[in-house]
Amino acid sequence: MMSESKPSEQQENQQLWRPNRQRSKLVELAVKSLFGLFALVSVATTIGIIFVLIFETIEFFREVPFWRFLTDKEWTPLFSNAQFGIFVLISATFLTSIIAITVALPLGLLAAIYLSEYAQPKLRQWLKPALEILAGVPTVVYGYFALLFVTPLLQKIIPGLQGFNALSAGMVLGISIIPLVASLSEDAIYAVPQSLREGAYALGATQREAIIGVVLPGALSGIVASFIIAVSRAIGETMIVAIAAGQNPTLGLNPFVPIMTMTAYIVQVSLGDTPAGSLAFKTIFAVGMTLFVLTLILNVFSFWFVRRFREKYE
Repeated sequence: MMSESKPSEQQENQQLWRPNRQRSKLVELAVKSLFGLFALVSVATTIGIIFVLIFETIEFFREVPFWRFLTDKEWTPLFSNAQFGIFVLISATFLTSIIAITVALPLGLLAAIYLSEYAQPKLRQWLKPALEILAGVPTVVYGYFALLFVTPLLQKIIPGLQGFNALSAGMVLGISIIPLVASLSEDAIYAVPQSLREGAYALGATQREAIIGVVLPGALSGIVASFIIAVSRAIGETMIVAIAAGQNPTLGLNPFVPIMTMTAYIVQVSLGDTPAGSLAFKTIFAVGMTLFVLTLILNVFSFWFVRRFREKYE
């Protein structure tokens, strides 16, 4: 009778386990709520930025017709005879970005292929972090490197190259985004199953043929995504182009003369004596909205391409 009245060991474990389970559920709920709050803050911040850009841009277009924004051939909003041709800034931004991706994409992709397919594991362990150190260099340092080292070097090779120019700014901008291309592309290439490589070798392919015919197509979605992210990074760069490319709004694609990109103009107005609420001040929001739309288009295209490519090969 005494033994029957005592609770069994299993019952005691259940009684102890229930409070622990409830405590675990509470902790899990608290962690989920905290993470959800962090996600909500980031989303709310993004929405707030978008609404500020939209409202201020609408105020700008109430004073400047949209057709002038697209058809004026000069960008002189701070002059008495103000003109608002946004394509002057867009052409300069795309010029430096084209130069940058011409430098960064081939070098970054080749570096990624070497790290993933050719480098020894020990060499890869220290070479990849060493390459990524470039991503930690402040962009203002890159800007002065372009202005004080790259530009004088190019002036010895290219006669007539001006002190501020798009060429040196674009080249150094490309160097600064090489780690982004190399790291993301290397991760995509490294994620290709080893069985695909072994199948190519079994069919008699060399390592070079396996990389070109099997590995790169298998990692194409990740490589393209890294390219699009790098282009967006180049379009949105500020300090390198503001220091090395100059602040002369010139329409055209001449890389040997000073230019002004969209980000450089925003820096110029934000750090100047332009009164808040004036038309000249509102131009930075119109330019910022244009920059936002361009980068959004690139990211949407990247998302669409990656999803379409995966659906095609699944």
